[in-house]
Amino acid sequence: MLRRKIADELLKWKNREGKMCLVVKGARQVGKTFSIDKFARENYAYYTYINFDENPTYRAIFDGDLDVATLIKQISLRVPGAELVQGETLLFLDEIQNCPRARTALKFFAIDKRFDIIASGSLLGINYKDVPSYPVGYVEHLEMYSLDFEEFLWANGVTERSVADIKEYFNKREKVPSAMHEKMMELFKEYIVVGGMPRVVDEFVGTHNFANVLRLQKAIINDYIDDIAKYAEGAEKTKARACFLSIPKHLSKDYKKFRYSLVESHGTARKFGGSLMWLYDAGIINFCYNLSLPELPLEGNARSDCFKVYMRDTGLLMAMLEEGSQEDIIDGNLGIYKGAIYENVIADIFSKSGKKLFYFEYNSQIEVDFFIRHSKLVTAVEVKSAENTKSKSMTAVIENYGVKQGIKLSSKNVGGTDAIDSYPLYMAMFL
Repeated sequence: MLRRKIADELLKWKNREGKMCLVVKGARQVGKTFSIDKFARENYAYYTYINFDENPTYRAIFDGDLDVATLIKQISLRVPGAELVQGETLLFLDEIQNCPRARTALKFFAIDKRFDIIASGSLLGINYKDVPSYPVGYVEHLEMYSLDFEEFLWANGVTERSVADIKEYFNKREKVPSAMHEKMMELFKEYIVVGGMPRVVDEFVGTHNFANVLRLQKAIINDYIDDIAKYAEGAEKTKARACFLSIPKHLSKDYKKFRYSLVESHGTARKFGGSLMWLYDAGIINFCYNLSLPELPLEGNARSDCFKVYMRDTGLLMAMLEEGSQEDIIDGNLGIYKGAIYENVIADIFSKSGKKLFYFEYNSQIEVDFFIRHSKLVTAVEVKSAENTKSKSMTAVIENYGVKQGIKLSSKNVGGTDAIDSYPLYMAMFL
């Protein structure tokens, strides 16, 4: 059974005074239903589960008046085994995007306060279904992702103590013992190939069969494409699908700025910009914005018209490449794609830790993969997939733009100079 960090967040919510209804959002198949169901069974005496996708007839519960007394009666009548006991019950409204009036009802549950309420659904539906009266001010939001690298380590038997030991080497800037370093690099490469989708990770941990992993990943990609057809409107269906399928093509280029002309000859932001934002809102992609200047505040210096696009789950990106790519990553033989894939997994790690993504490119001469705030300083981060970790761009931004701190991530052990620290790729989770 996979351990997920969201369990701690759900428990904090349960124990918080004055809490509102909780809406847990996330892309398809990241483990929302499983995690909330497990939390409910472990922490409440009474638990009622309503799924508007599996049981569309449950939508009728919310067709009439939305006062809580009426809703309790309707739930008791229509949901087998439902027990709603004041102060001891969690009501879980799953796939709530399929019942807009249930979302409206969250306001009245929040005011009533007799029951704890969690609602969940895919970002696709939650962002694109009409809600006549959204309960602003009466809900809290929590976004869930596929497994991050630390959760992947737990799934593969790495203990919290071992992770803490590795973090100690990071904090002290000391080399990791060779055997531990090699094992962590092996696990990191496996994370790149497997990604963090729970069903895929479960299969990998149980069988270590990469063919089965790929089969499950391709099924998820097909589900995403089906969802685009289901939730996008009109011409948006074709355009969003074209943007989605163009991502590997963009990452194969030396210059990775997203270009609409790679989606379609003569493609423009006017035609495809909304479709790309649709994929972002659906939790499928991340944006990484170019900075006009590499200085704080990063968001204030971001250029909205110049950006790179990364997949939110690197395992799914791998499944979009040609056959044999998984083996190539494990063996280190993937050529130009290798750098892009390593960038993608670091972008995913940063995003899951709450960081917004920025990079700096100037005049096709300087390009630094990421800029983050680390130890209160603007920090340049370069991702290196090859043994040669020299970086003219890193040196240039330190010498010419007043950047005080640089970090290189590669397969090498801990090292570096006064201005530029070098860390193994797996230590990105500590930044």
